[in-house]
Amino acid sequence: MFEKKNYKLVGESSLLISPVTLGTMTFGEQNTQKEAFGQLDYALSRGINSFDVAELYPVPPKEDTFSRTETIMGNWIKKQARDQIVISTKIAGPRRGLDWIRGGPESLDEKNIFRAVEDSLKRMQTDHVDLLYLHWPERNVPMFGQYKFDPSGEYSGEKKIDWVTIETQLDSLGKLVSSGKVRFIALSNEYPWGVMEFLRIARKKNLPIISCIQNGYSLLNRIAELGLTEIFYRENIGFMAYSPLAFGHLTGKYILDKSTKGRVNLFEGYAQRYNKPGVFNAVEKYMRLAEEFNITPTEMALSFVYHQWFVTSTVVGATSINQLKQNLEAYQIKLPSELIERIDMTHLSCMNPAP
Repeated sequence: MFEKKNYKLVGESSLLISPVTLGTMTFGEQNTQKEAFGQLDYALSRGINSFDVAELYPVPPKEDTFSRTETIMGNWIKKQARDQIVISTKIAGPRRGLDWIRGGPESLDEKNIFRAVEDSLKRMQTDHVDLLYLHWPERNVPMFGQYKFDPSGEYSGEKKIDWVTIETQLDSLGKLVSSGKVRFIALSNEYPWGVMEFLRIARKKNLPIISCIQNGYSLLNRIAELGLTEIFYRENIGFMAYSPLAFGHLTGKYILDKSTKGRVNLFEGYAQRYNKPGVFNAVEKYMRLAEEFNITPTEMALSFVYHQWFVTSTVVGATSINQLKQNLEAYQIKLPSELIERIDMTHLSCMNPAP
């Protein structure tokens, strides 16, 4: 399905990756190792060479499952031609109440960054990570369903929080790149100010340049278009779009059958980004639009993300091989210009209900 001529460079790095990346956040929770291996083998057979992991996976993050995904990946990676696959993982950031990760990382200081990478390499049974993300910023920003900046988040009680500087983070990442343990660096769940600061400081101090950003992007969340896309274009930064189906909402399954099983109702309180009043209204509009053009809501939602000019690769996840097949087959669909225009008009009528 995906030939090397379809692969794309990740920013200014030398990484060539398939336009679809297999996400692994279900491995170890909703999927057993055997099922995970089935997905990984199938994805590889279809030309996917990019696989996305994180130290806190599977989701939702829990003490008894934390790091299980990386362990499963390691058991698979050791049987592969390592130079033929691109492995990315993410370092969990501070102040999210995840006390079981490195004792509750208080910051993205050198100690935490180094330990996270060493532990990930051991679990994944490899000597390097191709793409290393900071999973979320080391500073006060709205994240994971929050939608506005709150200056009071700069303080813990009356005391101003002493955030680790971006320069310090870059210096630590630079040492990992120099050591060969990390090939290229990246950011996740980041905002325009942070992206430009990472670029400015890296250039000023001759430190590694970020290769790409991995943020949520879907018909329900097009926030990236409001500031990041210009940066992608002008600074040659790659974009990895995650949650293109908005945790399954854009398949329409939660409207057609409210009792259907999925992350949204299996894990109470986990999907706060989608617990907002405009979500179901927007999904219903997109479902009607897909029906009008004789396409499934899933195909429309995925194709829309897959073929955006600024998307380097789209991270898709699945809990079954059949679901994965459907997700990959949607790449072959190109939406007609009339449908794109109607999608944009719908978007303007219910803009970003799940930022």
